[in-house]
Amino acid sequence: MLFDLDGTLLDTALDMGAALNELLVQLGLAPLPQSSIRPHVSHGSAGLIRLAFGVRAQAEADALAARFLALYAKRLAVETCLFPEMPEVLDELERRGVHWGIVTNKPAWLTDPLVSSLGLAQRARVVVSGDTLAQRKPSAMPLLHAAERMQVRPAECIYVGDAERDMQAANAAGMFALGARFGYIASTDATERWPAQGWIDSPVDLLEWLPRLNGR
Repeated sequence: MLFDLDGTLLDTALDMGAALNELLVQLGLAPLPQSSIRPHVSHGSAGLIRLAFGVRAQAEADALAARFLALYAKRLAVETCLFPEMPEVLDELERRGVHWGIVTNKPAWLTDPLVSSLGLAQRARVVVSGDTLAQRKPSAMPLLHAAERMQVRPAECIYVGDAERDMQAANAAGMFALGARFGYIASTDATERWPAQGWIDSPVDLLEWLPRLNGR
């Protein structure tokens, strides 16, 4: 079982939103309500900068993203936590001998301390960040790398995510693509077009899909 990080395994929206609003205030702009930020968190710094500042020239957008990430790095795990039910799900996966790992587009300099601070570094069999390889999701490479590190065939893996690129990457890697409706999905996202092979409404629903790990 492989998980996306933001919006799937961890609820990071409050900390990322606070960092974005701090940047807005620094620049003399009004903060955004968390409800408008939350659906965009899975799109990372680029998506949040676009939400807050609109479309900018690439150099300006990159500079804003760098400032945002510097602020976010100072509050990685102030309010971030596993989604409700996820602690019990991870315990059950481990009880059943199901290996699990993380594949995220978040850069390692943020992923590693965040995962460590929540006590997950020693539990996850593999952690693949957005800069671990030359390509990141929607490329299949990060997922294939995770499967190789876990010494399992891609067809034996379920990948759980809350973004279209997660489903695209899972399909390209030959894994079962499971969409997380409880994640950061905007009302404008055309999820019916995503190449998901199944959906879950809460983390505990994952347990119903475990037979697929042995049945493919």
